[in-house]
Amino acid sequence: MRYLLIMVFFFVSTLSMAGVDNFAIGARSAAMANSTVMLADIWSGHHNQAGLASVEHISGGIYYENRFAVKELGLNAGVVVLPVNLWGSSVFGLSFSYFGYSMYNDMKIGLAYAKKLGERYSVGIQFDYLRTSIGEDYGNKGTVAVEVGLQAELIDDLYIGVHIFNPTRSKAVEYEVQDVVTTERIPTILRFGLSYTFSEKVILTAEVEKDVYAKPAFKAGVEYRAIKQLYLRGGVSSYPVSSSFGFGLYLGTFTLDFAATKHQILGYTPQISLSYAINTKSKEQPTEVVE
Repeated sequence: MRYLLIMVFFFVSTLSMAGVDNFAIGARSAAMANSTVMLADIWSGHHNQAGLASVEHISGGIYYENRFAVKELGLNAGVVVLPVNLWGSSVFGLSFSYFGYSMYNDMKIGLAYAKKLGERYSVGIQFDYLRTSIGEDYGNKGTVAVEVGLQAELIDDLYIGVHIFNPTRSKAVEYEVQDVVTTERIPTILRFGLSYTFSEKVILTAEVEKDVYAKPAFKAGVEYRAIKQLYLRGGVSSYPVSSSFGFGLYLGTFTLDFAATKHQILGYTPQISLSYAINTKSKEQPTEVVE
């Protein structure tokens, strides 16, 4: 029964070429129920490009997710971040994700630019190429979209994050049935969140995410630094109802994150990510979300 529900869920999402979504990427984020629009690390290239402005070193990361432990629902992703001294403190990012298998898959490639505006504000923008492929008969369809984001420290230790995916409502496909023209568009997704850094050990986050085609999702997460190299994380989400947990190991230039998300009906989804920073001077992973 579980696998029947999974396949129904999957194939319903393939009924139109507008299936491209803004997938959540990164095991740190997954462990906190993806309540991370206000956090800053290299995975901000997939969540909120404004967070890339806090990355100080050339970095890269890879990610894998096996949704509900079904191989056809695998999600592969990566990101490369390049800080440069251009127009002040600027950061460029290149991200990639691939979801699905040979008969159905979504691909996204994004080029981002982020910049700090003073000590408390960061902004980011990303241009995406999105492509959906369905079987041999339907072929594939590509389109472009834009993402914009903002992060700010409102007061000491209280941070805000805002991100909009596809504010221009890019068209996915247009078709005609019985002289009626129908246009399907890539979803527009708005995320707004707050976090509070209680100490070097604890961060609490809360976020609301609204897809124009779906109910709003309310999410909350926590990150606890147990020891210098070990982070413990957890989170809950309202839509779909799910819980998550995970840990992170900070090993100097390498960071390994693991997470698992439990859907109330469909079961567990494991996630893992590995990142590497070149010439990292700091021996500790920063807990601040925006410098």
